[in-house]
Amino acid sequence: MDALYSISSTVHTLAAVIWVGGMFFAHIILRPALMQEKAGIRLGVWSEVLTRFFKWVWVAIILLAISGYIMVGEIGGFEVSGLHVRVMHGLFWVMTALFTYLFFKPYTAFKSDDIADNIEAGAKHLAGIRRIVIINLILGLLQIILGVSGRFYA
Repeated sequence: MDALYSISSTVHTLAAVIWVGGMFFAHIILRPALMQEKAGIRLGVWSEVLTRFFKWVWVAIILLAISGYIMVGEIGGFEVSGLHVRVMHGLFWVMTALFTYLFFKPYTAFKSDDIADNIEAGAKHLAGIRRIVIINLILGLLQIILGVSGRFYA
């Protein structure tokens, strides 16, 4: 493969690591660690964490799309790509749609509520965010499995 494919593959991998790794860290590591804190503190931390993380997710989505389409183009298009590539492509758009909904619905509501005054509403919105993150984390881990080993099953 040529340099463009190599660069695209590297960018693609790094963007996936940022998105999926961030979800793994948030749900598996940070969430349990915060459970011992008071609700107001937890919500404040989540507000800061999600604001920073979601900026990186938008960048990752853009880079994943650009690098993915470049790699598919370099191999000759979807017609000659393996089934795993086409499945990954579909799952990417499902994950992107879920994240877009998460960002513009429960996250926007979470950020618009004054969580210091309405902890119950903030916790409700955060629970909605968490459910979508769990789904996207599972889909992201499946994406990684397909990306690493999918070609061996075709």
